Amino acid sequence: MDVIDKKIINYLQGGFPICESPYQVVANQLELTEAELIKRIENLLEVGILSRFGPLYHAEQMGGALTLAAVKVPEQQFDHIAEIINAFPEVAHNYERNHELNMWFVVATDLPGRLTEVIDEIQQKTGLKVYNMPKINEYFVGLKLEA
Repeated sequence: MDVIDKKIINYLQGGFPICESPYQVVANQLELTEAELIKRIENLLEVGILSRFGPLYHAEQMGGALTLAAVKVPEQQFDHIAEIINAFPEVAHNYERNHELNMWFVVATDLPGRLTEVIDEIQQKTGLKVYNMPKINEYFVGLKLEA
């Protein structure tokens, strides 16, 4: 990661423009070409410096539902269970934790009733209990990690 990559990461943490040519707008701000910006973002994703680049949607404000869920997965089955759970298009942010409930993931659905259906389907396909932990309150933390 060079100085330009750091500039890109730091800049993009402040948001991404919603317009006809957002990459061009960002490229102009960073004194790059649009092609160079796109190539660098792709490279940052490919080498794993960035794990994700894309929009975040607020499922509830769009009429859907969202929850944090967790399961207790036997260590020898972790990868297999992760594959099953990750196959659901409603699942995002699946990650391992050092805890009795060692696999955590977010479920976001387009309809509120679909949330329970997805959790039930995951339980049926994995044979494991899914612990549903819906949010009670939401707080915005303006976290920005300087590269």
